[in-house]
Amino acid sequence: MRLLDAGDSAVLVEYDDLDAVLGHFRALDTARRAGVLDLVPAARTILVRFDRATTDRDAVVRWLRETEPLVAAPAEVAEPVRIGVRYDGPDLTEVGRLTGLGVDGVIAAHTGSRWTVAFSGFAPGFGYLVGGDPALRVPRRETPRVAVPAGSVGLAGEFTGVYPRSSPGGWQLIGSTDARVWDSEREPPALLRPGVTVRFHAL
Repeated sequence: MRLLDAGDSAVLVEYDDLDAVLGHFRALDTARRAGVLDLVPAARTILVRFDRATTDRDAVVRWLRETEPLVAAPAEVAEPVRIGVRYDGPDLTEVGRLTGLGVDGVIAAHTGSRWTVAFSGFAPGFGYLVGGDPALRVPRRETPRVAVPAGSVGLAGEFTGVYPRSSPGGWQLIGSTDARVWDSEREPPALLRPGVTVRFHAL
């Protein structure tokens, strides 16, 4: 790992890959030390924000270096969030062709996987989910859409995700859902937070 200062009250930890991020995030979140305000995972990093009135950088750095990654055992994983999907996306047929699975095979692979939210980004409530069947890995569209409808379910690379609001986007759209993945009046507002597991089912 590589440690970088991010201002005077945060440390950015760089890891080799996403698997390392997930393992360390589980461990750090499980044994969060006093004074750590926030852990923000991304594809290759975790940003650790801390309260200088409670702890200091040296103590945080020791904690980061001494914490071993945690691999979740199946029995220890929380009950997944279930999201119903209408598999009617405009790119579903193309994804079936690209993967060689056909439409039914794409649906079976997407619903047959237990996904995990690796990190959030792009827009409030947009979770990047990993852990799906490797056969579902497809490239982003060559030409992004100007507006993707809220609730669209897409694939891009190793990830699947749900668009929380209408926005531009280049993911391959395979379906849509009525699930509210972002609700500013809910606590917490984001349904799909890092570490949450998800199962999709066909409507």
